[in-house]
Order: sequence, then structure tokens, then C-alpha cells
Amino acid sequence: MTTIAPRAAAPFRNEPIRDFSAPADRASLEAAIARARERLGRRYPLVIYGERLHGGRTIPSVNPARPSEIVGDVDEAMPEQASRALDAAAERFGTWKFTPAAERAEFLFRAAERIRATRDDWNALLVLEVGKPWIEADADTAEAIDFLEFYAREALRLAEPPPLTPIAGERNRLVYLPLGVGVVIPPWNFAFAIMAGMSAAAIVTGNTAILKPSPDAAVIAAHFVDLMHDLGLPPGVLNFVPGDGPTVGEQLVTDPRTRFIAFTGSKGVGLRINELAAKTAPGQRWIKRVIAEMGGKDAIVVADDADLDAAVAGVVVSAYGFAGQKCSACSRAIVDARVYDAFLAKLVPAVESLRVGDPASNPDVGPVINQKAVDKILGYVEIGRGEGRLLTGGTRISGDGFYIAPTAIADVDPRARIAQEEIFGPVLAVIKAADYDDALRIANDTEFGLTGAVFSRSEERLRRAEAEFFVGNLYLNRKCTGALVGGQPFGGFNMSGTDSKAGGYDYLLLFSQGKSISRKIAAHAADDLAAGMD
Repeated sequence: MTTIAPRAAAPFRNEPIRDFSAPADRASLEAAIARARERLGRRYPLVIYGERLHGGRTIPSVNPARPSEIVGDVDEAMPEQASRALDAAAERFGTWKFTPAAERAEFLFRAAERIRATRDDWNALLVLEVGKPWIEADADTAEAIDFLEFYAREALRLAEPPPLTPIAGERNRLVYLPLGVGVVIPPWNFAFAIMAGMSAAAIVTGNTAILKPSPDAAVIAAHFVDLMHDLGLPPGVLNFVPGDGPTVGEQLVTDPRTRFIAFTGSKGVGLRINELAAKTAPGQRWIKRVIAEMGGKDAIVVADDADLDAAVAGVVVSAYGFAGQKCSACSRAIVDARVYDAFLAKLVPAVESLRVGDPASNPDVGPVINQKAVDKILGYVEIGRGEGRLLTGGTRISGDGFYIAPTAIADVDPRARIAQEEIFGPVLAVIKAADYDDALRIANDTEFGLTGAVFSRSEERLRRAEAEFFVGNLYLNRKCTGALVGGQPFGGFNMSGTDSKAGGYDYLLLFSQGKSISRKIAAHAADDLAAGMD
């Protein structure tokens, strides 16, 4: 291992996100997409204890912009292979937990360095496998780098004993130990950042992990696991076990060898994991820990004194960035009645100006992830036609890909289904509020509590939002998406999850357990210690 001191000493800085206005940046990504297309259709096996294994069948991962284009065929684990992965992780944990934090952190530093050097190759995978427009792909990759850099530093910080209150006659210290074998279940929408972030948090704290990626983003996950092993990560620390949720996923969650589950995804799946994990299996010696980030029904409040141009811009980028497929996306615009009509007059042309198309050509909005998503989103659009007034969109765009026109529905009742249920697509419900008090009440009237934003020129109103708007991530006079690692720890309240605050200074504690160690000191040693001579 090379020394990590120079890297650790440098303060953490977020990786800059490019807008591809520079010709060199555009040319670099275009070349990377061309290279990625040359590798389409490859097979990606399971990886258990460093061994590549074929599963019972393969699952094709398709390009949502061109469903006939197979990005890769990913092996699906059989039950006995999932069990073998648990054996592997449990065996490796016996040695990995004693690996010094500096060595574990070094793998993350080196991974970040390698990803930074090959950034557009990762971007190209995100463009092709999950349909991300260029800036969205670059932000995803930048966030993956940020998580690796940030968590490496955090692991080093936690390895240093924290200050404790002195106790006469004793020497005390607190150390953080790893939990054990974890199951990491990431989503497809931040296919690189969240997958790499949760995996890195698990292993840098001394745990071993089984990575079960989404079938819609398993190729990117396979590349990340390959990268970590190329860097020398010991076999069994990070195992790659794709499979469906009801079989492989539930098997991994319920097994008594599993100590914790790190999950990001829908409310329904998150609650199911929490329910299963709460049941103690025969032979289980711990209470399983669930680290969950789930859904949202995020609102942007537009007060009557707001800068309407800024508010519309914030709503549009929050609602339709990555086709609304973010748990942080704005799905409700709550607008004061005094500026409601003026807001709508500016909103409609802004939405209709968005270019929809194949992300490889860098449009504003790409496809949704698959046909199931198309059906669900258009189903909600039909519900919305009966619950409000369709302003624009509402149709599937013709072509091979899973494209849906950016949609806005006005005059929606706060308790309507499209104002309460997570749609996860490019559909915005616009709600009229009587005043600012009413707007805050409506914003909080949902089972979720992930992100929210307020546009107002009033300091008093913004301070009220800080106190009264019940969300994990609140933004004032800006969009409600785009949290940055280190500066804006991310995680929500209520049915939005366990408020795990990914990218924050307490996140790695969720993957650790504290052990207090006290040693009685001989009388003469205690006197020396009191005198500052110890």
C-alpha cells in the first residue's frame, strides 16, 4: 500500500461538474460513448470471494433510449449462490475487520483517483444504461468520486479516539468497530454515486458486503466491483450478487448472517426490508440495522414575493431533470394565489422548451427507465386529468425509447392522488395556496419528508420555513435537487427513510458500533497522569 498521508491531509473538495460547453469536454464524452458502444452485449458474471461465477440465467440490461440495444447480460444469482456469498463475506470479515483504517481508506482514495482519470467512460455507461443526459451523468460520476474521497477521510477521523471526560484513576477510550456482513441494495437512478457510496461506506468501516444492484443498472455496478478488485481489494470484501428482490433480495435480508442492510429505493421496498429485518431468525445474535433512503413527494413553495423567473427555473430543473426520476425531484409546486396565474404563464413555455431525446445526443430530458415506468407514469397522468387541468405534456413521445413528454397539471387539490403519491417521472402537480401559511401547511401534508424549497424575498418567511418546513433537506431560493457531499448531507424524515444523511459527518457511524474501554490506573500512575507526566 502507498502512503495515504498526502491525500488525507488535503481538505475535502467537491468534484466540479462540467456543463459540456467546452468543445474538448464534448469531444471527450462523445469518444467515450463510442468506446462504450463497442463493448455492448458483454456478459457480467457474479463475483463471490473474487471468483467469477455464472448464475442460473442472465438478465439483459437495456438502453432505455434504444431498448433493442443490450448494454450487457448480467448473471442472476441462484439461492445457493446467495448463500455462498454470505459465507464468503462472513469468512473475510474475520480478517478485514482488523485491517487498519488507513489501508481500508487507501482503496477508496485510489478508486477515486482511477475514476477521475477515466471519468467519461463512467459517464458513457450512465448515458447508455440508465439514460442520463450528459450533465446528469457527469454529476453522478462526480458524486461517486466525492463519496469515495469523503468517506475515506471520515474513516480516518473515526479511527482516532475521540476526546472523553477524564475520570480519576482510569484511562478511557472509545473505539468504533465494524458491524459485520452487510447487504447493499442501491437504486438505478443514481446508478454510480449511490451504489459506490453505500458500498464504500460499508467496506471502509471494516465490514464486508454483498452488493445486489438494480437489474436496470447492474452493468455499472459490475464495473465498479471489477475496479475495486483491480486495485487489490481482498476477495470476499465486496461480493457482486445480482438477483431479483422477492427471491435473492429477501434471502439476503432475512439470513441470520446478515448484520445490516443499506438500501435506497422506493417506500414499498424499504418498508418490506424493514419488516423482514425486524424478525429475528434462528441463530441470529444481533438486531439487524437498516439504513434506508426511500421516496419523496417534494414541494417547492412559491410565495407572493418570490422572483418568479428564478422560481420557475428552479421548479423546471427540479421537476424534469433526469425525467423526474429522483427521490428529490420537485413533484409539487405550491404557489400563492396572488401570483398563481403569473407563475403558470411562465411555467408552460419553460416546460415546452425542454428538448426530449436520446441522451447520447445531450438533450435536456431523456427517457424514463423502462416500460413498467412508462405504464405507471402514464397511468398517473390519466388520474391527473381527472384531478386537475393538464397544462402541457401528458403523452408518450413516439420513437423506440421510453420517452414521456414533460407534463404539468394545474389546479390540483392538495389531497389528490397526484399530489400525495410518488410518481417518479416527469409529472408536476401545481397547487394553489391561499397564502404563505396555507402553502407551508400543504407542503407538510404528506407522508414523506425528503426535500423541499421556498422561493421568497422575505427573511422572516425563510426563517419560518427553516423552523416549520419538515424535510430532511431544505433549500431556500434554489432548486430542491443536487445535494453535494460534505456540504448538504442527504436524507429525509417520515416515509422518506431513516434520515441516514449520506455524505454527512455522522453517516459512517451507521455502519459502526462504539466500544468503550476503561483501564484502572495504579495510584502512582494516576498521580503522574494528573500532573501531566503520563
